[in-house]
Amino acid sequence: MNSRDVYVYLDVVEGRISINSLSLITKARELAKILGGGVGAIIVGRDVKKLVKDVEEYDIDVIHIIDHPKLKDHDVISYSKAVSEILSKTRPEALLMISTALGKEIASRIAVRLRTAVATDCIDLYIDNYKDPVSGEVSEKTIHCIRYVFRGELSAVVASPRQRPFIATVRPGLYPAPQKIFGRKIEVKEWSIEVSEDDLMKTEVLEIQKIERKIDLSKAKVIVAGGRGAKAEGFKLIQELASLLKGEVGATRPAVDAGWTTPDRMIGLTGQTVKPDIYIAVGISGAPQHTIGMRDSKIIIAINKDPEAPIFKISDYGLVGDLFVILPKIIERLRQLKS
Repeated sequence: MNSRDVYVYLDVVEGRISINSLSLITKARELAKILGGGVGAIIVGRDVKKLVKDVEEYDIDVIHIIDHPKLKDHDVISYSKAVSEILSKTRPEALLMISTALGKEIASRIAVRLRTAVATDCIDLYIDNYKDPVSGEVSEKTIHCIRYVFRGELSAVVASPRQRPFIATVRPGLYPAPQKIFGRKIEVKEWSIEVSEDDLMKTEVLEIQKIERKIDLSKAKVIVAGGRGAKAEGFKLIQELASLLKGEVGATRPAVDAGWTTPDRMIGLTGQTVKPDIYIAVGISGAPQHTIGMRDSKIIIAINKDPEAPIFKISDYGLVGDLFVILPKIIERLRQLKS
């Protein structure tokens, strides 16, 4: 391993490695290959040594682990100290973390401890040369991250050519799960740290309640989503169409706020990020707050009566017209084909 390595922080949720954080291994390998480095994983917590066997078959070169009895309940102070200890001694090029509320807080605390740069809520990362706009100095093979700003209206590119490691939190659902490579020899390094009372949060966690998301739209191959223009009556047609296509129903925030469907079906900046094979947008104008969560769908079909709706700019196919005329005809045709 060398200073051009890319590390992934593997989040432990209820005693298991988070699937979302595992997906970052795919991106880490892509970046490391260009940089000429390797891929490392970091696992910290209490009683986490046993988790090594769950990840050692993935495309990782080394696993760094800190197992300490006081590292529990995702204590952001002690967790950030533990990860910082590993990073300060190994000095990788970058650390990728999944962009949860907890992940962003730990990432920020690590950045302060190490006096390095952090970018949150990244939607993609790539490598390019960076030219300093003042001095003109060029830094080769610098990691850049893309993130949305101004509630998704614009995107910004963030790079840190000098500070290492560059820390980036990445929105979940962007990358596929890594492939397993059987028979690989992975190096496992165990680290030890001292955890004092000053390293722990002063708030005692009395209970952790799990709130399960009823619908995981990230696994759906087909999604039929409705927006403000669909209205309550339109969602009945959307549900029927989704059932015929063996897909799922999605929605924009205004549709959820109106009570036309449940919050776990919301897609976008404050909802889920999806990449289905087919995404049918019904009565959706195409505001950035929504398209941020579905623009990477393989095929996007838009149905809207406004020919100037922004959704058509990112669509592969578009139907301009009244959804209450179009959807019944599509549903009728699908029924005929099935019969």
